Amino acid sequence: MYAIIETGGKQLKVEEGQSIFVEKLNVNEGDKVTFDQVLFVGGESTKIGTPTVDGATVNGTVEKQGKDKKVTTFKYKAKKNQHSKKGHRQPYTKVTIDAINA
Repeated sequence: MYAIIETGGKQLKVEEGQSIFVEKLNVNEGDKVTFDQVLFVGGESTKIGTPTVDGATVNGTVEKQGKDKKVTTFKYKAKKNQHSKKGHRQPYTKVTIDAINA
C-alpha cells in the first residue's frame, strides 16, 4: 500500500517503512507525527481525494532534524565591478513512515 501526501508545499509518494526528507517540522526527535493531507491511497483498492481523502492519515516517527548541504549562488556582471555570492542551507526533518490508515 502506498499514499501520496502533501507537506511543506510538496507532494510525496510514501510507503510503510520508508524514510523521507520533508521541510522542517516543529517537533522533537523520536516524536510521532501525523500527516492528514492525503491526496491518494493506492494498493488493493484505490482512493482518490477531492482534494484529500476523507479519514485517511499517514503516521510516522521523526528520526532527526538537520540541514542539507550548502548551495552557493554567484552572480556576476562583466565590466561593471558587480558581483554577489550567497549561500543557503535548507533545514529538513527526516521521517520514517510507520502506518498508512485509509
